[in-house]
Amino acid sequence: MLQISTKVTIPDSEIEISAIRSQGAGGQNVNKVATAIHLRFDIKASSLPDFYKEQLLKLQDRRITQEGVIVIKSQEHRSQEQNREEALRRLQELIKSVAVLKIKRKPTKPTRNSQKKRLDSKNKRGQIKSMRRNVTE
Repeated sequence: MLQISTKVTIPDSEIEISAIRSQGAGGQNVNKVATAIHLRFDIKASSLPDFYKEQLLKLQDRRITQEGVIVIKSQEHRSQEQNREEALRRLQELIKSVAVLKIKRKPTKPTRNSQKKRLDSKNKRGQIKSMRRNVTE
């Protein structure tokens, strides 16, 4: 069971985890042992509440395929168990991130004093530039 919030959990049966060989340098251990983890989670077929599903599918994230499957690959650690925990933690973070509602910013008008300061500084700058002009006689 992957705990998302106090009320939302994901059963292990919905998360597909497979071990694969890691890429890159690492010596003989990389060539012999399948330590990297490939995690797949189908959003549409999951038991997540509809709100979570909609928000996840709206996300523009490279880890989410067009079919609505989250694919996470973890190969940072030398042990398979640590990579498994890391992949599950990343999945948990991704799902938690859509639960937070973003507060829309209310645009405010500039104060009268700030408008006056802005215009005064523009005027002053213009006067400085006009002083640089050639004097004609």
